[in-house]
Amino acid sequence: MPAAVPPTPPVPLTALLARDDLGLRQLAGPRDAATVILWAHTSEMSDPYPYLLGGELLLTAGAHTAEATDGARSGPYWDAYVSRVVAAGGAAVGFGLAPVHDTVPYA
Repeated sequence: MPAAVPPTPPVPLTALLARDDLGLRQLAGPRDAATVILWAHTSEMSDPYPYLLGGELLLTAGAHTAEATDGARSGPYWDAYVSRVVAAGGAAVGFGLAPVHDTVPYA
């Protein structure tokens, strides 16, 4: 079965980052036009891997770490979370501030 293809053209991540009205900033990852967004989805799951098709801008506020165990707000948890998104083919993670986090976790 062929991979799902969205009905709209891909959007370069650099095009989204260039829009001042969105207030986005890139904290990690390659800074080139090769990264494209095919879909945008929100998720507060601790592991969205099984539900990603590839090319997603995955938006989260980190609510899945609000009552999590030690380390869930630090490096090892977020390193593993982002690694799973990348392994599923996710293009980028968008991290929203408030109501759970005041800053983007360091990792």
